[in-house]
Amino acid sequence: MPTALCQSLLLALAFRPIPFSSAAANYHSKRMAFTTERSSGTITVSPKNEGDQSALVVISHGLGDTAEGFVDVAENLATAMPHVKFILPTAPTQKVTMNMGMAMPSWYDITGLDERSNENCAGIENSRDTIVGILEGEHQSTNLPYSRMVLAGFSQGGALSLWCGLQLPQKLAGIVMMSAYLPAAKNFAITSGLEDTPVLHCHGDADPLVRLEMAMKTKEILTRSKGATSYELKTYPGLQHSVNMQELADVKKFLEKILPPDDSCKIQLKDPAEMSVKELKAAIRKAGISGKARGLMEKHEFVKLVQDHRNGKL
Repeated sequence: MPTALCQSLLLALAFRPIPFSSAAANYHSKRMAFTTERSSGTITVSPKNEGDQSALVVISHGLGDTAEGFVDVAENLATAMPHVKFILPTAPTQKVTMNMGMAMPSWYDITGLDERSNENCAGIENSRDTIVGILEGEHQSTNLPYSRMVLAGFSQGGALSLWCGLQLPQKLAGIVMMSAYLPAAKNFAITSGLEDTPVLHCHGDADPLVRLEMAMKTKEILTRSKGATSYELKTYPGLQHSVNMQELADVKKFLEKILPPDDSCKIQLKDPAEMSVKELKAAIRKAGISGKARGLMEKHEFVKLVQDHRNGKL
């Protein structure tokens, strides 16, 4: 089989994390400390009581995958960190040179896996705008500070998270990269003041696609040439282009350190009395209390139900 075709098949099939065990899935589903919503390719995992949120993590998937590839990871983390909201966007479907020009979900074009080809990332600016829009939308609608936000991602999504997160005008709580690398390094410059942003880079030492050498090169460029002072590379023996339970445990530990519970940062929710009936119904549905709304007809009834939920009276 031609080398290019082999690489294309690997790219199409390998950019997906391993799922959690059914035991883990049953564990977090029983807790139900969160709600999971799907809309236009974006998955949101948020605290069942919206008012409990005091942090945000945006998780970007790898090439050829969708938001569904990491929903189990987000839900597992949400169980351990009930104050965190997770947003998982899906990349636009576009032609990828490395995939023989075939269209697939991709944050930007990939022309090859070598260092020179890595400078050609057409479309990365548009994807940056998508991620920035998510952060800005959360900040403007809830007043959540950027210092309580994290960008995370796997492979191409991790590369986007790094490239975007360290070049923002605002400083984030941190960045998580899994099996990722620094894209378009020549024109990459860390925003002044963001050099000490915590970055956790997790990478398998047997990765056949994004090889460990690329991770080591990323470390060298970030710490020696670009000025990053709080970057950590953790490697995992025998791990290929995927994630494993030890890596996810390390990610969880990192997130718990940089996003501890902080009631002073809880989001500011819209007063139920000022919400439309449509907004009230959406809030009720998200809180998982639709059963208690059966038979309600008047707006004031929906308002009271939402208020009672937020006040812990249900």
